[in-house]
Amino acid sequence: MNGLAGARSFVARWARGDTWTVGLIVIFVLLFIFTKALRSTYGLDALAIASLPVAFAAAGQAIVVISGGIDLSIGSVMALTNVIAASLLATYPELSVPVVILVMLIGALVGTVNGVLVVISRVPDIVVTLAMLFVWAGAALLVLGTPGGSSTPWLREITTGTLGIELVPRALVVLLVVVGLVWIPLRRSRLGLSIYAIGSNRLGAFRSGVHVEGTKIAAYALTGFFASLGGLALTASTGIGTPIPGPYLLLSVAAIVLGGVSLAGGRGGLLGPIVGIYILGIIRADLTFMGMEPAFSTVIQGVIMVIVVMVGAYLTLRRREA
Repeated sequence: MNGLAGARSFVARWARGDTWTVGLIVIFVLLFIFTKALRSTYGLDALAIASLPVAFAAAGQAIVVISGGIDLSIGSVMALTNVIAASLLATYPELSVPVVILVMLIGALVGTVNGVLVVISRVPDIVVTLAMLFVWAGAALLVLGTPGGSSTPWLREITTGTLGIELVPRALVVLLVVVGLVWIPLRRSRLGLSIYAIGSNRLGAFRSGVHVEGTKIAAYALTGFFASLGGLALTASTGIGTPIPGPYLLLSVAAIVLGGVSLAGGRGGLLGPIVGIYILGIIRADLTFMGMEPAFSTVIQGVIMVIVVMVGAYLTLRRREA
């Protein structure tokens, strides 16, 4: 009984401290009910599988934005790790576990390279990562010129289906477990506090003894790590490697803004952006179920994302002026 009371108290404190995310969850539930009315056979499983790669991208993007930066190369990093995983799994299927671990290490290394270049060059993050977008996209094409490669059965199995009931998709469980294992300890650690500190006030953080450059590099390494998880999720869901980056950059930015992460840095978390990704995904499904023309549906999705980003930028400017 005491444990249940403690859990209720924790949930109540969290809800009071993160009303924005609670509001997003309510919006998602209402959208899901509307979607079930449109298509009764629609389940969370399909949404969770489709959203998994970009949800990992949004989690990585949120970390670097909280630190006061941004990573425009995240879609290319996902493509690069996707094709590396597909190529290696096709060649060495018996070494699937070491391949998955290697791909995650490669993602973290790529993110570290991005961070080092930002720190050493002292050029704005947006410029450096825009340049690296083309570098990593070219590297993906060098690894695999056309779609190909393969996946491994266990990687697909852990991201498809449900755990007993329809409302608990495996892909969602994998997402929450991985993000939770990384983010919960990180947010309470010195590194996590330093990420928030340099995003809020870089000079103040430096004067407080925070290693600004090292923290910035660590934030980009974590972003690369999550991008590699997104690449692996693509390999699991599609069964192949695709060297051309998908629309994951814009989706990740729209999701973090929708999820309450300030583009100015220092504010936000990872749960809000994940819920934001699910909201954007279910809106795409609704447009399809309502019989929208594919081209018109794409336009509507683009307009929604542009509006979300513009509102986020406006709120960021208001906070800076305040």
